Amino acid sequence: MFKQMGRAVLVLLAVTGLAACNPGSTPSPSPSAPTTAGPSASPDAPSPDTETTAPAPSPAAAPPTAGPGQGNAELAIMVKPSENGAPANFTLVCQDGVPAAESQHPSASTACTALKGNAAILSPAPKATDQVCTQQYGGPQQATVSGVVDGKPVEASFSLRDGCEISAWNAAKDVLGSNAGAV
Repeated sequence: MFKQMGRAVLVLLAVTGLAACNPGSTPSPSPSAPTTAGPSASPDAPSPDTETTAPAPSPAAAPPTAGPGQGNAELAIMVKPSENGAPANFTLVCQDGVPAAESQHPSASTACTALKGNAAILSPAPKATDQVCTQQYGGPQQATVSGVVDGKPVEASFSLRDGCEISAWNAAKDVLGSNAGAV
């Protein structure tokens, strides 16, 4: 009898301890306890507190969508030719796909046209963990781009370390500038 009571106390402590680990949650009723779920509740439906393996959506603003955009951008671009090389910094301001006077980009017209043609060019999808990339080295160049494209924030980094990164660099080469050293 003491053995059974000991087990019951351990189970009770474990349930209480789990509830304490999850602030704001309450222990689920036992399977034998009556439920007050409405007629639309399925007995096989997971509890709203059930953990999933799907990642939560990012709280940041959604990146620009692929395809034609409005062609409006305000960007700061930095291209570094090598680890010790002096970076090239320039700005790109586009209005309706046309470079504004304050742009200091080496080929602003081409860059604005590229952004209007594909608003998501600076927001490549994150590399999947199971994605296979060719193991080729394209060079030491690195680039960062930050700012706004069509009203949506952009924060992108580019390098030439493997085939996937080389592909992203080449897709954005018009925006990275003529001195970007793309392969």
